[in-house]
Amino acid sequence: MSRRVIVDTDTAGDDTLAILLLAAADSVDLEAVTIAAGNVEFDYQVENAKHTLDVAGLADEVPVYEGARRPLVKEHEHVPHIHGEGGFGGDFFPDTGIPSAEGFAPDAIVEAARESPGEITLCCIAPLTNVALALRREPELADLLDEVWVMGGAVNTLGNDTPSAEYNFWADPDAAKMVVDELDVNLVDWGLTVRAATFETAFLDRLGEIGTEYSELYRTATKRVREFSRERHGEDAATQPDSLTAACLVADDELVTESSRYFVDVDEREGMTRGYSLVDELGVTDGEPNARVVESVDEDLFREMFEAMLAAGAPEKPL
Repeated sequence: MSRRVIVDTDTAGDDTLAILLLAAADSVDLEAVTIAAGNVEFDYQVENAKHTLDVAGLADEVPVYEGARRPLVKEHEHVPHIHGEGGFGGDFFPDTGIPSAEGFAPDAIVEAARESPGEITLCCIAPLTNVALALRREPELADLLDEVWVMGGAVNTLGNDTPSAEYNFWADPDAAKMVVDELDVNLVDWGLTVRAATFETAFLDRLGEIGTEYSELYRTATKRVREFSRERHGEDAATQPDSLTAACLVADDELVTESSRYFVDVDEREGMTRGYSLVDELGVTDGEPNARVVESVDEDLFREMFEAMLAAGAPEKPL
C-alpha cells in the first residue's frame, strides 16, 4: 500500500528537492503540501511549491494550502542570504497562476487526519507552526496520524542558525516544543545532515548534468546554497536536510541504519539558547523517551536515491 503523505514546508532550496523525491516514490501518495512561514517571504514559498509540483506533473492533483505567515509567539528572520531572495537562488521567481487550495493549512491537516485515521503521515521540513496549530485544533492528533517525520534540531552539536539551534527550531521554538512533546516524532537533525547528507563538488556537478526537468530544478535550487557555502565555509558543497528526511520516510528500513528513542525537549525562551534541542542521550534527566532520533543512515543509498530521483525527470516514479 502507498503511504499517504502531507508535506509541511517553507519551500526554498532543499525543500523543493524533498517534494520531488516524495513525488517520485512509488510507495508515496502525496496528498497535499502545506506552507509555513520560514526560509523566505511567504508568497514566494507558495509559488515555489506550486512550481515544484508543476515540474513533477502533480499541480492538478496535489493541493497547496497556505498556512501560518508568522511563528506562534516570536518574531523570526528569513534567510535569503542562504537561499536567495525568492528561495530559488535569487534570480528565479515562479509565477504559476495556479490557485491555492481553499482553507487554512492547519485545518487541512486536521481534516485529513480525522477523515482517514491512522493513514496520514506528516513530513515536516519547515518551522512547526502549522503542526502546532493543528494540535491546538485537534488534541488527539497524535492518535489520528500514522507517522510524523521532522527535520529539525541539532542533536548535541552546533546548529546552523545559531551555535545553539537549527533554523526550523529557532524560527518557531514554541511550536517545536509543543510538537516534540505531544507527537511521536521521527527526528532527522542538522548534525546527521552534516555527517551524512552533504554533497561535494564532483557529485553536485554530476547531478547537474543529468539533463531532466528535475535536475534543472535542482541546479536552480542549489546555486545560491553553493555560493553561500563557498563564502561562509570555503568549500563548494550543499547540504540536503529536507531531502534526507523525505528519503528516510520513503525507505526507513533500508536507509536508517541506527536510531534510538530519547527524551527530547526544545528551549522556547528568547536568548542565546532559543531553539536549542535537548536530546538526553545519556539519560540524565527525568524525561521519558518521547522521540525516535535517526543517528546514522546508509550514505551511499541516499545518494543513489537522490540521483535516481533526478534522473527520472517528471513524472516517472523510480523509487
